[in-house]
Amino acid sequence: MRFGRSRRIAMTAMAAVTALTLAGCGGLDASGPSASGGSLAEAGNLEGVNYIVGGKNFDEQLVLCEITVAALESVGGNVTPRCNLGGTDVARQALLSGDINIYWDYTGTAWASFFKETQRIPDDNELYRLVSERDLQENQLVWLDKANFNNTYAFAVNGEKAQQENLNTLSDMAAYINAGKPGKVCVETEYNSRDDGLRGLQQTYGFQVGGDRLDVLATGAIYQATTDGDCMFGLVFTTDGRIPGLGLKVLDDDKKYHVTYNAAPIVREETYNQNQAIRQVMAPIAAALDYQTMLSLNGKVSSEGQDARTVARDWLTEKGFTG
Repeated sequence: MRFGRSRRIAMTAMAAVTALTLAGCGGLDASGPSASGGSLAEAGNLEGVNYIVGGKNFDEQLVLCEITVAALESVGGNVTPRCNLGGTDVARQALLSGDINIYWDYTGTAWASFFKETQRIPDDNELYRLVSERDLQENQLVWLDKANFNNTYAFAVNGEKAQQENLNTLSDMAAYINAGKPGKVCVETEYNSRDDGLRGLQQTYGFQVGGDRLDVLATGAIYQATTDGDCMFGLVFTTDGRIPGLGLKVLDDDKKYHVTYNAAPIVREETYNQNQAIRQVMAPIAAALDYQTMLSLNGKVSSEGQDARTVARDWLTEKGFTG
């Protein structure tokens, strides 16, 4: 996935983290006044605990990182921001090595990329239980409560075209292709090569994309190409902020083929044990981050060009989480 369904863990990540550390940067440092207390302060006081908050290098992760920075500041934590570290491999290695001690990642990423599991777990609560228990046992990492949005693979269609063709689900997409109607199917390289990508999708929904109608594009290029009609069906990620801005219609995965990718903050156990109230502090935030909320926050950054730090802090204030 653009944020980490890659399987390149190991040496490149370690080298990147080392380089960041040696360079003394390690990500994007935010500036400006610290967040003040709001309703999160009633959940706990994290005064005296040092948090180095990391994050990956795409818009949703920038927002989640900045939300965490402001939330922990508001309850007295000593916070060092390290947002925008890099891809999944870099962020994960930074957490494992202790260069950071908290960041958000996704249940599906942990299951498929970190633990190399191929069994499909359709129940998102069961998947969360499996990855959180395993990460604690094997890596001494504590998963806090997961958010209520699922940033997984999906296919989208130009909104007007979807209405014309009455396309609402992946079963509709399969029927369209099987009927021999025109239009390209556009996917990214990784999805095209993975067993749990296009191949499995075709088996599950009973269709076959011929080579003459399959385009493999860079992830970011698919969104505009789908809006423009160059792609009839384009692979997207469900909470990407460009979806509403470009008027795309996301098709429902009615057979629940794709693995769920619920986001949750992950904390090093040694940090978590310094004050376990961090779970209560972050829980209301996770509960409030549903699909529409995350899509809206991402859209402000991706489509409107707003600063992720401002978007995060404005949302926390609007919700009363911070003052």
